[in-house]
Amino acid sequence: MKNRQIILTELPQDKLTAQHFHIRQTSMPVPLQGEVLLRALYFSLDAASRAWMQGTTYRAGLAAGDVMSGLALAEVVESYSPQLAVGDLVLAETGWQTFSLSPAEHLMKLSAIEPITHLLSIYGVPGLTAYFGLLECGMPKAGETVVVTAAAGAVGAFVGQIARIKGCRTIGIAGGAKKCALLTRELGFQEAIDYKAGNLNEALRTACPEGIDVFFDNVGGDILEAGLLNMASYGRIVCCGAISQYDAQAPIAGPLGVPGMMIIKSLTMRGFLLSDFLANRERAIAELTAWVAAGELVVPEDILEGFDKLPTGLIGLLAGENVGKRLVKVMDDA
Repeated sequence: MKNRQIILTELPQDKLTAQHFHIRQTSMPVPLQGEVLLRALYFSLDAASRAWMQGTTYRAGLAAGDVMSGLALAEVVESYSPQLAVGDLVLAETGWQTFSLSPAEHLMKLSAIEPITHLLSIYGVPGLTAYFGLLECGMPKAGETVVVTAAAGAVGAFVGQIARIKGCRTIGIAGGAKKCALLTRELGFQEAIDYKAGNLNEALRTACPEGIDVFFDNVGGDILEAGLLNMASYGRIVCCGAISQYDAQAPIAGPLGVPGMMIIKSLTMRGFLLSDFLANRERAIAELTAWVAAGELVVPEDILEGFDKLPTGLIGLLAGENVGKRLVKVMDDA
């Protein structure tokens, strides 16, 4: 058997395209004592991957010639450690390759569930990010108004539902009538705003006449500015992502006048990393599991098939093609 890898051939200077990647075939990696050989089953596609091409963030930046970075749900196929056995499932930073090596001590065996894709969505980074970002940083109270940007995306779709479960009025911002209809009809948002349809500032003012209590932002730029202009006094702004900045030909200006608005309305703006809260992971998983089992929380997933779909899948994610968590399934012939 051979290992297939997707290489980042050059760093993009503007929009990411399929020409920035190529697939190569290499020999199978051989595990040493204490290591495991992993076979990727599903890859997670994340907008932050584009930010890694711009330099160091919360992790090292990517360079031309690197195997493209990425998280995978993987199966142990060889083990030289008593910590993991053949057949165990793990989440691992494998990069975009079908087989990879990892020290067993860096991995945690996952409980097998159906569907296993939920390990990458609601019980993985998106679900936990939504849970902790909203509840620990946004601190919503029942009856408050919560506005979520990129609300049909992997994190936003869960944030809005958790806010509703906690008794909040939830409003999602998304691109296009189809996504907005899905938010209200399938995911339980009370209202949805299409940011492509007109003046977002006016739409938020109409939807939130008493102001926004929690603004959960995944986008940045002009959309974040519109949220700032419509905050209620003592409102909380949660900065989770800035997808508008990741694949732009030039950085998008804004938001403007932040210090003045923060002072006048006594606002709080907080950024966070999921790693800040992982000590409480089990508590979050237990609550998320209960909501899914009760039918209170829907888990939208967008699954592409085929290892070679990774580059176009990421490009489409950056363009807003997906609804829910976008994954790529590695087919048996990959």
